[in-house]
Amino acid sequence: MWRFDKSILAQFDFLSILLIIPLVITSNWLISEAVPALAQKQLAYIGVAALVFLGVFLLPIRRMSWLIPLVYWITILLLLGVEFFGHARLGAQRWIDIPFINATIQPSEFVKPTLILMLAYLISRSPPPKSGYRIKDFLRISFFILLPFILIAKEPDLGTALVLLLIGYGILFFVGVYWKIWATIFTVILILSPLAYKFMLHDYQKVRITDFLSEKPSYHVQQSLIAIGSGGFTGKDKDDATQTQMKFLPIATSDFIFAFLVERTGFLGALAVILIYVMLILHLLSVSVFNKDYYIKVVTVGISFMIFIYMGVNIAMTIGFAPVVGVPLPMFSYGGSSFLNFIILFAIMQNLISFRYKDMYDGRGTKSFV
Repeated sequence: MWRFDKSILAQFDFLSILLIIPLVITSNWLISEAVPALAQKQLAYIGVAALVFLGVFLLPIRRMSWLIPLVYWITILLLLGVEFFGHARLGAQRWIDIPFINATIQPSEFVKPTLILMLAYLISRSPPPKSGYRIKDFLRISFFILLPFILIAKEPDLGTALVLLLIGYGILFFVGVYWKIWATIFTVILILSPLAYKFMLHDYQKVRITDFLSEKPSYHVQQSLIAIGSGGFTGKDKDDATQTQMKFLPIATSDFIFAFLVERTGFLGALAVILIYVMLILHLLSVSVFNKDYYIKVVTVGISFMIFIYMGVNIAMTIGFAPVVGVPLPMFSYGGSSFLNFIILFAIMQNLISFRYKDMYDGRGTKSFV
């Protein structure tokens, strides 16, 4: 175990933290206006996440990389446990009861950081050639992406499963795969999409798509659009934000918090938050592009894709450009699981960046990347 070295802070990526802080502060301000009790809980989540960040940041992750496959397979076992021993709510079996403490866990939430770490582990041990991965390596890595995708889609939780699929293959696209493989996949998707819609989707999933394609938006989206339209250029005072205060806007602290933001702060507030997300995504991509270390490259691009997908789907959903699904606005919507996931990923990224040169050599001066 190493001793903490103050010089490590010279490598620390402070910019990503500075971009996250205003999101967290603005989120807690909005939640406290809507439901003060939830704001207190969110503060508790933030406190726990800060402690978890510190703990993960101080772990010797590179020297413990042999644990990554083990953690991945434990997560897969938990997903299998959902299949056989899972707790069902609202027609979906996604939770496992924890005995003696009257609580549940949702294993699909653990898959996101685990999958990104597993891909970093696999790609760092077998980097792609200049022309990109060929079919053998592509199929080998695809197995680790498709296995949790199938298990989560079966719960059913198609939203989370598709996010995993997009993150996994987005990372592969970024690091490099032979172009003919992508062309083949795209063609197969076009051909099989109608069959997948007819035979693989559940009725409630088809209803969501039908509602989205219909001329009249659903009640949730109608109220969201009213809130967004009433916000104007600079937003409304708290007492005038009737969509939220009179409970017309559904799930105002989580799924539709962006509509709440626009009602209170208007176009300018929405633009500011979107610009923060854009700067964070571009910053993470720049770290990934200019880094030859595949651990850092994969983790940073994985986080950036995850933020982009969550942000894009959530905002598109609130303005009627996407079906209503339970995808939170990253580090903004109320909830502990999603927030903690992102904080863990950022802690892993900061660890890999800050300790890169320290972990590159052991006490005898020999390389020890993995």
